[in-house]
Amino acid sequence: MRERIPVVVQGRRTRRSRAARALWTGAELAVTLGAVLLLLVVHQLWWTNRQAQHAARDQVGRLERQWDARSPAPGGPAPEDGRTGGARAAQSAPPTGPPGRAGSRTTAPPEDLAYAVLRIPRIGLTAPIAQGVGKAAVLNRGYVGHYPHSAQPGRAGNAALAGHRNTHGEPFRHLDRLRPGDTVLVDTAEARYTYAVRRTLPRTTPGDGTVLAAVPYSSVHPAYRLTAPGAYLTLTTCTPEYTSTYRLVVWAVLRSAQSR
Repeated sequence: MRERIPVVVQGRRTRRSRAARALWTGAELAVTLGAVLLLLVVHQLWWTNRQAQHAARDQVGRLERQWDARSPAPGGPAPEDGRTGGARAAQSAPPTGPPGRAGSRTTAPPEDLAYAVLRIPRIGLTAPIAQGVGKAAVLNRGYVGHYPHSAQPGRAGNAALAGHRNTHGEPFRHLDRLRPGDTVLVDTAEARYTYAVRRTLPRTTPGDGTVLAAVPYSSVHPAYRLTAPGAYLTLTTCTPEYTSTYRLVVWAVLRSAQSR
């Protein structure tokens, strides 16, 4: 009698094992991708803030030490620029001349160089101001950027500043909390300029460039405007948070200037 050899059909089992491996591989890829995305979020929302805020605090300290070094000791002679505080301290000085004087000639600070300090007590902000609004050189370092073609702080016209609202130090994170009458201070090597918040434009388009005009107003929302020449400070940032769809604008007017 001939012995029969059983034949085992494994096709269905093989297909199942392949499907299981594919599902397992897909799950591993999903977990890996999720971990990478999580790391990117942590880097963007936490690490960039920590780095930029540390760099900004360090720069504020450097500026204050430079200014102190340039100030004459009580009863002593004034130090000469370039000897006390170094050449960089001399470069960091903003233009001289009476604060708020119309038509006074000014020389812009070197591009990307921090030369002033912005302080807003209401939101606990202290940040260096640098010339220019480039992301890599200025804004992503946690600095507030000065629009190059706007007036210098304390001068007649409109001194316009920009800053990140989220990530990279987010100095303007709480700019929406400012109210009319709130104090905004700008310290330079020569003086402290005290501004008072006049008005806030909660939302406008990125192309609403007239908010930076010498007498600022919104061409998109005509009801928002200042009507007379003066010494203004404009603060701009993105809105809503974590987007760059619109712009939030705060206007302030110069109240006083105190020489160092």
